[in-house]
Amino acid sequence: MSESAIDRIARATPDPVARRATGLSDRAIAWIFVTPTILLLLAVNIFPLIWTVRLSFTNFRVNRPNEAPEFVGFRNYERILTDGDIWLTMQATAHFLFWTIALQVMIGFTLAYLINKKFKGNDLWTTIIVLPMMLSPAVVGNFWTFLYQPQIGLFNYAVAFVTGVDPSSFSMIGDVSLAPWAIVIVDTWMWTPFVMLICLAGLRSIPDSIYEAAECDRASKWRQFWTITIPLVLPFLMLAILFRGIENFKMFDLVVQLTGGGPGSITELTSINLKREAFEKWRTGYASAYAVILFVTVFGLASIYVKALNKVKER
Repeated sequence: MSESAIDRIARATPDPVARRATGLSDRAIAWIFVTPTILLLLAVNIFPLIWTVRLSFTNFRVNRPNEAPEFVGFRNYERILTDGDIWLTMQATAHFLFWTIALQVMIGFTLAYLINKKFKGNDLWTTIIVLPMMLSPAVVGNFWTFLYQPQIGLFNYAVAFVTGVDPSSFSMIGDVSLAPWAIVIVDTWMWTPFVMLICLAGLRSIPDSIYEAAECDRASKWRQFWTITIPLVLPFLMLAILFRGIENFKMFDLVVQLTGGGPGSITELTSINLKREAFEKWRTGYASAYAVILFVTVFGLASIYVKALNKVKER
């Protein structure tokens, strides 16, 4: 039946088109199918990037479309790099990045190591642990906002049960010193399962024969862990760090739902600050330069990190 359908399509094809198609190589046919996707990617990704770079050298404001933008050169970049408030948001972002990645890697690897040991209910616990990463960040933000409420939130009562302090004596999202840790806790709760899955894949890729050979050489479990497990899982750990680092550098919706960048600007990450410059202050040219700086920063650090990751994989 499929052959007859093909024959009908071949007969319906005009002779000029059929002759051209007959003379096409496999490479040319591949380009015919790939070209629309490439053009779509160029339109969606490359063109906006080029347009943003162009706007970054102007004082363009999108809320004043009738005003002709003035070319200002590198003035926007100079103002951003010398702005103390911008560096404070960078510091807040660095704090968020460091602690979320550190906690997620430590907890995620520990969970993966425990789950990799076969026990009763292994699959059930894996499913339960993975549930948080299946939720929307907006849902998680609203959910944890209620948990953090000083009067009715379960989080405060859990802390009070452990430490004995008054549950209404502190507010995780209202206190300047606690708010940064509030978003770290939520992001760690949500995305530790992602790191766990990557580490679990790394642990299960290690052949059992390596451990059997180590046992024949009378290597202790501790020595096996440091000389076999960690080196072989390290590329997977580094890959998890890369993914979470890029995603957390762009973190926006979860923080907006939890703190909105407050109290004050203590949890105002670079993504939130960029949004305010672009869509609240309407400084489009300035925000474009800001976005270019962030893009170059992430791209440069990621490129260096990927080179280090490739060296680790080659060892």
